[in-house]
Amino acid sequence: MASLTGVNKSLIIFAALVVVLAGIKAASVIIIPFILAAFIAIVCNPLITFFGRYRIPKGVSVVIVVLIIVGLGVSLGGLVGQSVNDFSQQLPEYKAQLQEEFVWLVDLASQYNILIDRDQILSMFDPGKMVDVATNMLTGLGGVMANMFLIILTVVFMLFEGPALSKKIHMAVADPDRKMEQIDRFLVSINSYLAIKTLVSLATGIIAAFYLWILDVDYFVLWGVLAFMFNYIPNIGSIIAAVPAVLLALITQGPLTAGLVGAGYLIINTVMGNIVEPKFMGKGLGLSTLVVFLSLIFWGWLLGTVGMLLSVPLTMIVKIALEASDEGRWVATLLGTGESIDDK
Repeated sequence: MASLTGVNKSLIIFAALVVVLAGIKAASVIIIPFILAAFIAIVCNPLITFFGRYRIPKGVSVVIVVLIIVGLGVSLGGLVGQSVNDFSQQLPEYKAQLQEEFVWLVDLASQYNILIDRDQILSMFDPGKMVDVATNMLTGLGGVMANMFLIILTVVFMLFEGPALSKKIHMAVADPDRKMEQIDRFLVSINSYLAIKTLVSLATGIIAAFYLWILDVDYFVLWGVLAFMFNYIPNIGSIIAAVPAVLLALITQGPLTAGLVGAGYLIINTVMGNIVEPKFMGKGLGLSTLVVFLSLIFWGWLLGTVGMLLSVPLTMIVKIALEASDEGRWVATLLGTGESIDDK
């Protein structure tokens, strides 16, 4: 009887989860701007704290931060938007050149008695589709950012409400005396993770764009922004971000430059991902490679382009929340890399 009750409870939880996910999927038009606003507010909250140390009024601090966000968004949006439009117009020509390069590789392989059916390979593998993935994601993100006014307005209210969030959560879970340290640890971990990840991603994008500018690769600003956004996806994100730049260098400047671009991306992501990021973030927030890949698919299905780009931060938030609960620790362990949570 007890086992039957446990099964019923599990089925009810699963059914409730399906209903919640279906609701999120149906309301994604409203939820996606809110998630972006929350993400921006969490990242910008350290700036508000920094200004507060110098006794700058809260309202003035929020105005300064919002002006910075709008200024960066407008200037960067103009550059990236123009680059996306120009690149989209050239895309058919680039695809044709990519196929010619691929045919050349097939012919080269045949000289070494590696026989490959050219037509069959080209029908199964279109190298231009890899470029389409990157441009489609940027276009999708641009569509979401069309609600910029709503997002900025939400960010403003979130920045004003931020300091009271911890107290509200304690009150909501009937802990007015703040005895549950897990709640505070949860909020601090989320702020720390997103802030550090954003700074590392920003540095990665700037370095990548500067490196491509030195090599005279077209649309280097576009590829730098792509490197910044995809750096939120560990392991596979840097590979996806590097593919368009490498292919473009291949068809415009040849194999040597393409090899230099690939090597540069490898060095940048190795240094930033394996040296710089762990130094500031530590090793306690790791996700397994399988979970990273599955979260990319899941959040992409649920929330589209924004879900794919923020898949790891969203999964990280879920993992941190589960770690703060005794009942959910086993799930957090499954999401992790195999390290014991208690060893952190």
